[in-house]
Amino acid sequence: MKVLCFGSLNIDYTYKVDHFVKKGETLSSESLKVFSGGKGLNQSIALAKAGVETFHAGAVGEDGGFLLEELQKAGVNTDCVTVREDVRTGNAIIQNDREGDNCILLYGGANQAITKEQVDTVLARFEHGDFLVLQNEINELSYIMEQAHRKGMKIILNPSPMNEKILGLPLDSVDYFLLNEVEAGQILSRDVTKRFDGEALAKELLQRFPTAAIVLTMGGAGSVYLDKEEMVRQPVCKVQAVDTTAAGDTFTGFFIGGILRGSSVKESMEMASRAAAIAVTRRGAAPSIPLLEEVECFSEEK
Repeated sequence: MKVLCFGSLNIDYTYKVDHFVKKGETLSSESLKVFSGGKGLNQSIALAKAGVETFHAGAVGEDGGFLLEELQKAGVNTDCVTVREDVRTGNAIIQNDREGDNCILLYGGANQAITKEQVDTVLARFEHGDFLVLQNEINELSYIMEQAHRKGMKIILNPSPMNEKILGLPLDSVDYFLLNEVEAGQILSRDVTKRFDGEALAKELLQRFPTAAIVLTMGGAGSVYLDKEEMVRQPVCKVQAVDTTAAGDTFTGFFIGGILRGSSVKESMEMASRAAAIAVTRRGAAPSIPLLEEVECFSEEK
């Protein structure tokens, strides 16, 4: 059984700032660091570091060679990545404030240049029962999901960044939703300015998608897993956060990695929580993702 992450590859420009820039404001940053990133790349690296055979599909421009090297260094197969001459690699401008929070501006670039022909060529390498991990930073998502579902692949969707495009996808074909409370509320057409009980949102999503498993992250309240047969609650691990950029991607990779390795849902949720806790204590996106051995030895702050 293999896992394919069909997703974004970004160059991240991370600015350390006192506060997020406001409308009309010119703000000097304390520093600038350039990292490999993109939710797809982050999740592929997390999957590989979680100990599973991982393939990445996507596209970069000629300026994105170091992203492929980063994936390969983590043990990810990059044979399904197309290098485009006609468009630049996608990138992100990330502001990271003193509290460790971030806000992100994306440029799609090559991530929005996926073709149906590439999708067909990539999916021909996979078969019934293989896992497909998707996010919302590339084009042709509907086509990818339709073709993967037809092959009998298990589809994992992280609907981030959330927008109206998600609601137009064939969501009934999703086997695992990995998402936060805001994303869940938007899928259910809730007023996201109001606060909702996370477990109640997970139950509503399961009613809407009864054949799927729901993994809902709830910030400081931890996370919850729910399917037709079981519910697993996972408390958050206590650490001092310095950069939350890749926390969700790390959680996704280690949870799916645990399931693929044959771990129980409870064990997979615990490992995902530990991995995300380690990631937020480090700066950067992909460079913050820990190794499986680090996660196994992790001890949270008291």
